[in-house]
Amino acid sequence: MKFPSIFRVNQPQKFNLSPRHYDPVKEEIEERTSRIKRELEEQGVLNPEGNRRSDDMPRHGSSIRGAFTQGSPIRRKPSSILESAGLLRLVILLFLIGGFGGYIYLGPDILYYFLYIGGGAALLVGLFRLKNVGKK
Repeated sequence: MKFPSIFRVNQPQKFNLSPRHYDPVKEEIEERTSRIKRELEEQGVLNPEGNRRSDDMPRHGSSIRGAFTQGSPIRRKPSSILESAGLLRLVILLFLIGGFGGYIYLGPDILYYFLYIGGGAALLVGLFRLKNVGKK
């Protein structure tokens, strides 16, 4: 029994959602699906859990599985050590760490050292590429 009070006490609102429409198409689809499942279980194609039997499974895999990565250069093994992405990341990391540490110890002169080392490496790579082009 509730006693009268001059104060209003808030109570949580109740959420009551009732469906507003009936979808006969959805009901028909669910009915047909359950009927077909029952028929397949009676024929022995499906297990009672709804899974196909292992001896009736197709022997081929999905045609789309791996389709995007088969032709991409990500899956392809690098033909030389210079094409390896891991080596490139390592060189960039060493360059950044060396540049930061060199700037702390040597100041702005480290930028000139890196410029000379980079120019020398570019010349060596160019020489090796010209050497390989001459063999062909």
